[in-house]
Amino acid sequence: MAPYQFISKGSDQTKEFAKRLAGLLEPGDVIALEGDLGAGKTTFTKGLAEGLGIKRTVNSPTFTIIKEYQGRLPLYHMDVYRVEDSYEDLGFEEYFEGSGVTVVEWAHLIEEQLPEGLLTIRLYHGENNSRKIVAEPRGQRYELLCKELFNEDTIN
Repeated sequence: MAPYQFISKGSDQTKEFAKRLAGLLEPGDVIALEGDLGAGKTTFTKGLAEGLGIKRTVNSPTFTIIKEYQGRLPLYHMDVYRVEDSYEDLGFEEYFEGSGVTVVEWAHLIEEQLPEGLLTIRLYHGENNSRKIVAEPRGQRYELLCKELFNEDTIN
């Protein structure tokens, strides 16, 4: 499946893109979030949370590994950067199969524990504070989700 791309001209556009995605998400959806430090992973997650109707302040769970937020759907926000053993049993599958949406920052570090179907979002630094957002669907559910998300007139 081919990746989908969007150029965000700033953090507000990144949040708006994530809000649109949030409107398409269902219980059990998993988003693997990748990007260099400062590329916008937390900004993206904040937009996703807003789109899910979450009112609490969202920040990176760097030291707690998992933060939970309640909205239209629960949001399970994971930052696995500091997980030392990729096979360590931290109960990730309970979140992946749960009633909410799971966002995993630095997901490649626990690749073996990720579900087969998921949506990988990669954020890259661009010129003048822009970001290239690349969505890579894995599985039919996520391919259809991307087709709907990237088919909207507002994305271009």
